[in-house]
Amino acid sequence: MVTLRGFVAALSLSVVLAVPLEQQITLQSNLPRTPLPVANATKSFWVNSPGANPLAKEGSTGPLTTAADVCIIGSGMSGISAAYKLSEEAGLNVAVFEARDFCSAATGRNGGHLTTYVFQDFSNLANKYGAEQAKAGFALENYTSHAIVKIIEDEGLQDVVDLVHGGHTSIFMTEALEAKRRKDYDEALAAGMNLDGVKWHSKEEMKAAFGTSYPAITFDAYNFWPLKFVTQLYILAKERLASTFGSLVLHTNTPVTDVLPSSDSGKWDLITPRGSVSCQYVLHATNAYAGHLLPSMRGAAGIIPTRGQVVAIKSKNTGISSWTNSQGEYWFPRPGGDKDQPLVILGGGNSAARGEEAPVTDDSVLNPRVGKALRKFLPKIFGVEEREPEMEWTGIMGYTAMGDPFVGPLTPLQDGTRGQYISAGLSGHGMPRAFSSAQAAASMIIADMKNETWEAPEWLPERYLTENRV
Repeated sequence: MVTLRGFVAALSLSVVLAVPLEQQITLQSNLPRTPLPVANATKSFWVNSPGANPLAKEGSTGPLTTAADVCIIGSGMSGISAAYKLSEEAGLNVAVFEARDFCSAATGRNGGHLTTYVFQDFSNLANKYGAEQAKAGFALENYTSHAIVKIIEDEGLQDVVDLVHGGHTSIFMTEALEAKRRKDYDEALAAGMNLDGVKWHSKEEMKAAFGTSYPAITFDAYNFWPLKFVTQLYILAKERLASTFGSLVLHTNTPVTDVLPSSDSGKWDLITPRGSVSCQYVLHATNAYAGHLLPSMRGAAGIIPTRGQVVAIKSKNTGISSWTNSQGEYWFPRPGGDKDQPLVILGGGNSAARGEEAPVTDDSVLNPRVGKALRKFLPKIFGVEEREPEMEWTGIMGYTAMGDPFVGPLTPLQDGTRGQYISAGLSGHGMPRAFSSAQAAASMIIADMKNETWEAPEWLPERYLTENRV
């Protein structure tokens, strides 16, 4: 979870011009194609721990699916959440395609937080979109968190996915940042948001409790093992479709290199190195890599691939809470193991990156300056000794100029794409938004299949919709 709204807004100034849509699309079409994911990514704790990814090579050999009602490109939280939603439709045939191993991109390389923004940035959002639409963004995140936890609890998966209900602690590194959050809090309260669960803590209280001299807020939150949850979600969706004589198939290590109009009118052919697949509908759930197939997603008007870096490092036990600071770092102690020196998953360090991490799609390398900043971070906050990580990896996030994802049909953004949809551009805050955004896109596909009018859920912000991003 990284907050870089200012970064992407600055980038957008260089490309997003006051020109008609047709000219803007032409400009984007002339931009370089976003590369496919590299084959030799750094090893992530979530993906490369023994036994963590049983679906890693699923469907990478043997016969290729030749046709499906819906083809989903991307097997992370977005793609599989969409498949789960589509599995509600009896008899549907769904196929998922992944360029590398299953769930090996951002969902398999993040910080493991399921932490909503409870009021953060409310003032800015309300000024841009109005108070009600600002509140909708927080409502979506709350819906996401509750829906994911409900699935986990209903299916008895708490231990399987390492679900921890430990709350969240966000510390303020400067008085100015604390004052900004106070302003957000006051305006959110005045707008009618329920913030009863938010507690403010002085630096003296934090020093006594945790040994850090920064003030903070705490609120309700979870952390978990995202890859393991997505694995279970895929299994549930596959079983549900099979029970209604439908199907869900997964083809890993099968990159989609093009989406072309099919000779079968109204359908699409997905082109892969293993052959082509005919699809009635296509959902792009590739986040940072959407620009590989979609010219409209290239450049700052689309989705900017941005590399983040994470370490797994032994450090002080600060309880079961997940943590962030106001400058982009995020961490939490993993459950189990050494109670005094647990393994902490820590990401961030972007201030040390010197602008080198965007646009970047290569997660096979580490940035030594970012790595140095991460090693020094916990000692700075808690006064603990500096240690070397047990593991260190990078992952590619997809940022938009707004800091919000694209959700919906591609037709408002790119001509000649009837039947293609997108849920991508989570902007470093995917775990509280990917599940719901993808389910909204899947529900649009279902409505179109049935020739019904799609009705937006109350929790979906209007600004996410592709029709409002022109």
